[in-house]
Amino acid sequence: MTETIENIQTRRGEDAGPLLSVRDLKVTFQRSGEQPFVAVDGVSFDVRPGQTVGLVGESGCGKSVTSLAIMGLLPERGVKIEGEVLYNGQDLLKLSRNQMRDRRGADLGMIFQDPLSSLNPVVPIGIQVTEVLERHRGLSRKAATPIAREMLEKVGIPDPNRRLTDYPHQLSGGMRQRALIAIALAAQPRVLIADEPTTALDVTIQAQILALLKELVEDTGTALIMITHDLGVVAGLVDRVNVLYAGKIVERGNRHELFAEPRHPYTWGLLNSIPRLDGTRGQKLTPIPGSVSDNLPWASACAFAPRCSQPIEVCREQQPELVEEGTRALRCFNPIDDEVRSGRTPDAQAPTSTQPRDAAYPTDDPKGDPTMEESR
Repeated sequence: MTETIENIQTRRGEDAGPLLSVRDLKVTFQRSGEQPFVAVDGVSFDVRPGQTVGLVGESGCGKSVTSLAIMGLLPERGVKIEGEVLYNGQDLLKLSRNQMRDRRGADLGMIFQDPLSSLNPVVPIGIQVTEVLERHRGLSRKAATPIAREMLEKVGIPDPNRRLTDYPHQLSGGMRQRALIAIALAAQPRVLIADEPTTALDVTIQAQILALLKELVEDTGTALIMITHDLGVVAGLVDRVNVLYAGKIVERGNRHELFAEPRHPYTWGLLNSIPRLDGTRGQKLTPIPGSVSDNLPWASACAFAPRCSQPIEVCREQQPELVEEGTRALRCFNPIDDEVRSGRTPDAQAPTSTQPRDAAYPTDDPKGDPTMEESR
């Protein structure tokens, strides 16, 4: 039977209130004798049940620090955290360390970037899954073992009975990442954070992991925060996109809008850096000049101005505010216009290496959304 878009949205929680709300999150690192460094500066976003929200940007833009602040994994000394992280209306930043330990795993799960360094090398995979069930669901080791086996099977690990007794070094890179996902999902958390979960994997395994995450979100209604620098991941998986630069959100929109009509020069630069299969053979990519460290202080200017393709005088004299307009938000004095986009539009049809094999890039037509197609 054909499922309506309205039913799909209800099942995925798109008409529900936010499950996790980040409000004006600011993270400052302070070392003795050094100037304070603001890694995250006033970041705000919402995540609803069954929704995937992306935090996108180059390394050093504040994506991972944001996730660690949400999870309560930043050190207590030398770090100042301000703002609110509301889970079901409760501010997680006001909880004690012991209270956050109860939340992590049970309500909030995280998939880290490198599974080999995240897994305990001297503990079998099965025990690493069952200890989550013992800690957060109160099960005995005997009762947790069949559930752990089921979790390994669910994430696509072959021969789960044997893998329960394997150590991390006995698994391939793809299976280690799947095991990490199984651990993160064992206690059925309602919010899952994935921090660059496909970086260390080859192209084929990347596609499988992304397809697995997409299926889990759709089947369980888990709210997923995807942290990535790869816009191929964004196009194939993410519903709402937050583009970060120097600790601030510079553009926000749904994936259809962002690919069809990027407005911030930084977003435009990221999209122009993607290889295109429909481009001329031998055509060079257009990199963003400089690095993330080449920025101005947000307090007095636009931090992206030194690397911008079209800066104007006010960019170096004032801080742009994040202006909300419908489903879009933009922090820019001189946004990309239609004339610039017409030169080379990095539209939603440009395939990349990390796109799931059977997931097409999104279009502005909901009928072209692979999520909708698979759900009907």
